[in-house]
Amino acid sequence: MDNTIYDALRVLAHRHLSRSGGNTLNTTALVHEAWLKLSRGSGAYNDRGHFFAVAATAMRQIIIDHARKRKAQKRGQWFSSSSSLDSVGQETHVEELLAIDEIITCLAALDERLATVVEWRFFAGLAEEEIASALDVDVRTVRRDWRKARAFIVTELAKR
Repeated sequence: MDNTIYDALRVLAHRHLSRSGGNTLNTTALVHEAWLKLSRGSGAYNDRGHFFAVAATAMRQIIIDHARKRKAQKRGQWFSSSSSLDSVGQETHVEELLAIDEIITCLAALDERLATVVEWRFFAGLAEEEIASALDVDVRTVRRDWRKARAFIVTELAKR
């Protein structure tokens, strides 16, 4: 694996795992599992942004699978109405992470780009500028999408 790609994947993995305190999955394990998942794919990426978009999706799937296994092993506390999406960087509980994943799937049915912004920002830790570049939209559009998506997710979490 190219060291530049590996280092970038480590940064993405570390960003997410540092937010989800108490996670037994470490950065190296997440990067290796993501790389294995990516290597099974077609390997045809349009550009750097496309590669990291695919990597973000792979990491989301791995993290969610890991959270489901943890939930099956040990029941965690249910989340409060305030979401970790209110302030990226706060600790995320397993139950909340799984709920957010379900809500993102529902959001994708309504607006794919909003779901993509959440996935790339929350699960991959991409910056607004990186997301805007990969989606070929203005940074203000990404900010607006993030606010809309976050409001949707917080509303849905409050319903639960």
